[in-house]
Parts: sequence; C-alpha cells; structure tokens
Amino acid sequence: FVFQFKGECYFTNGTQRIRSVDRYIYNREEYLRFDSDVGEYRAVTELGRSDAEYYNKQYLEQTRAEADTVCRHNYEETEVPTSLRR
Repeated sequence: FVFQFKGECYFTNGTQRIRSVDRYIYNREEYLRFDSDVGEYRAVTELGRSDAEYYNKQYLEQTRAEADTVCRHNYEETEVPTSLRR
C-alpha cells in the first residue's frame, strides 16, 4: 500500500494570482483534494469523505494560509535564478 501527497502551485501573472492544489493519493487513486480556488477539502472518492470532514474542521484555516505562503515562497525562490539568466 502506498500513500502519496502531492502539492502543486499554479501562478498567473507572477504572483498576482496563486492557486494551490493538494492531492492525497492511496494506492494510485486520489481520494482527497484541497483546492485553494474551492477553499475547502473535498472527497474525490468515498474513502476521502471522513478525512475531508475532519480536515475541514481541524486544518482548514492553516491550509489556506499555507497555500499562499508556501507557493509564494517557492515562486520567489525560482524567480530569482531565472531573472539572472536574462
């Protein structure tokens, strides 16, 4: 059995618009997702239903804050070396 977490950041116009998507995968099947555009955890399969309810009660505000902080930091870390190449 394999559990995976994939955190993805999407940027539009630099950091003017940031979208964060966290995917929770069990045995190659995504079962839970947080999308900052939606603003809450959503079950992708029945397996994720109880986790979505729990995470929305316990971690939602923290996850929303991390979405902006982590993605913006990662963007700035990659933007500096890229701008030096010009």
